Amino acid sequence: MDTHAYGRSSSLLREATRVETDKSIRMNKVSYSVGGRQIIRDFDMTLEKGISRTILGVSGVGKTTILKLLLGLLKPDSGKIFLNGQPIAGLRESELTRLRRNIAIVFQGGALFDSMTVGENVGYRLFEEGVLAESAIENIVLEKLSFVGLEKSINLYPAELSGGMKKRVAIARALAADPEYIFFDEPTTGLDPIGVYNIRNLMLKLEEEGKTTLMVTHDLHTAFAVSQQFSFLHDTRLIFDGSREELKASNLPAIREFFNPSEQSLFSGE
Repeated sequence: MDTHAYGRSSSLLREATRVETDKSIRMNKVSYSVGGRQIIRDFDMTLEKGISRTILGVSGVGKTTILKLLLGLLKPDSGKIFLNGQPIAGLRESELTRLRRNIAIVFQGGALFDSMTVGENVGYRLFEEGVLAESAIENIVLEKLSFVGLEKSINLYPAELSGGMKKRVAIARALAADPEYIFFDEPTTGLDPIGVYNIRNLMLKLEEEGKTTLMVTHDLHTAFAVSQQFSFLHDTRLIFDGSREELKASNLPAIREFFNPSEQSLFSGE
């Protein structure tokens, strides 16, 4: 018996099994820079299935960059990124597109198509894929709009919506393809208290349904209400990774300053 061949086969089987059972997004020692300016350095993060995580840090620290790296829109200078055990580096665009189907993102401004109705916006990705019948897509669109409380707005255009309604439509659109992971980029920015309340409740509903969410935000009230795990970025590096309770109890100066700005913080965050 060729023991070397058997060893290789066993190793390949273990790797295939690990990839099959690994339901997480992982960043391992990821670094990224632009024009010689370091944005993040040796960043580690694991987004486990069914867990809600928030990335915190001052403006310009690289939080949104992390989302773009995870989507494969940016390529890291070094380090590895895994989606459900599959490394995304070196993948062909078709393979990357297949993996991206597991992820949806709600952009800061909603990013709706102005020339399309609410219903057309929500069903856009499904219509583009061309897999489902039109009647099936229409049912999904109505279901997701009902989830965010906007089924009666299906024939309106984005210009006819408030800021909070646009964010809710964006969430419905993200849910339409039934992704495993949903990213939120500053989901409550620019909203009035009622809009913030609605978005917060929707994120809690997603959590109850077992969705995995990753949010970047400055809204501490929403972050603490919806997330169990936190990453804190400071000066290009991850300085904290832990639970809500551990974050609140942290004595790290950068975190304490973030929570309770002093005169020393004046103009330092921009």
